[in-house]
Amino acid sequence: MTTTDYTTYIAGLPRVLAGAAALFRDADGRILIVEPNYREGWALPGGTIESDAGETPRQAARRETAEEIGLDVELGPLLAVDWSVGTERPPIVAYIYDGGVLTEERFAAIRLQEEELLSWKLIDPAEATAYLPGSLGLRVVASVGVLARGDGPVELENGLPAR
Repeated sequence: MTTTDYTTYIAGLPRVLAGAAALFRDADGRILIVEPNYREGWALPGGTIESDAGETPRQAARRETAEEIGLDVELGPLLAVDWSVGTERPPIVAYIYDGGVLTEERFAAIRLQEEELLSWKLIDPAEATAYLPGSLGLRVVASVGVLARGDGPVELENGLPAR
C-alpha cells in the first residue's frame, strides 16, 4: 500500500467523537454540574478531546475543567468509559474521571467560561438523570456507583453496563 493509498484509507474510516469530563463532589456527596448556553440540559465540566493535538482523555478533562470553571485540578482515577450512539451525531466515546471532593473555598473560586456556560450548581446524585440528558445521566449514576463501591472503572454502552 502506498502512502497515498493509506491516507485515502484513513480518510475514509468512520468518525467517532471523543469527550472527557470530571466528576466533582462536595462534602455531602452532591455533584457539580454546569449549564451550557449552546444546548438544552446540564453537563459535567468537560468537553472534546483534541486528539489531533495529541491530547489524551485525562489531559482533555483537566484542560476543559480549567477552561470552563476556572479550576485546574489533578484528576483521580478513571470512573467510566461509555460508547454512546446518537441519532444526530457520530458515536461518541466518553470518559469520566474522579475530580474529587472540593472544599467550599474551591467552589467559591469557580469562574465560569461565559462563552459556553450560564451557571453551575450542586445536585444530589439521585437527580442525575433528571438534569443530565440521555446516556450522560446514566453515565454519572454508574460513575457514582464506582465511587461508592471503590471499584472500577466501568465499561458502558449508552450509559448502561456493557455485557
